[in-house]
Amino acid sequence: MNSQPTVKVRLAQFPDDKDTISNLFLAYEQHLLDTASVKLDFQNFEDELANLPGKYAVEHNGALWLAYISASSAQKTPPAKETPIGCMGLRAFNTARAELKRLYLLPSARGSGVSKVLMDVAIARARELGYREVLLDTLGSMTAARRLYEKYGFREIEAYYDSHPDAVFYRLALTQVEDKDT
Repeated sequence: MNSQPTVKVRLAQFPDDKDTISNLFLAYEQHLLDTASVKLDFQNFEDELANLPGKYAVEHNGALWLAYISASSAQKTPPAKETPIGCMGLRAFNTARAELKRLYLLPSARGSGVSKVLMDVAIARARELGYREVLLDTLGSMTAARRLYEKYGFREIEAYYDSHPDAVFYRLALTQVEDKDT
């Protein structure tokens, strides 16, 4: 029986997935450097890598997801090998807000719908954790990413931290605030 590759998303497991997530984060940084001349030093990126999962840890109300291709087979021997193709992180910004970070897909996986799967699981997890809003930042030059975020209902907002001059900030409301005066 021929095996067909299947795209899957799962929570990253630490310490087992630390190197894989680190490599994807480094590829993300290299992509930013190559396409927009942006280095992530201003975000303490080296410290973030060294301390993974850090702020993304489940015990800190965060998460890191790994998107991968798995060769599916009718027989489970040997186990299917995972080929990482992307990642995304969610971390607490404060008690009411989460922040999406590091959505990255390898070039071969772009346009395949994997980013939508990652967005779906991250937003669902933010709701499960009781966050009222999700924040994110991207670069103005990343038009495909900006379109994706806007399709999910993210709206452009003022900067919520000092960032790169080309940074664009977004917010997604997860809950409607009821008017207590009515």
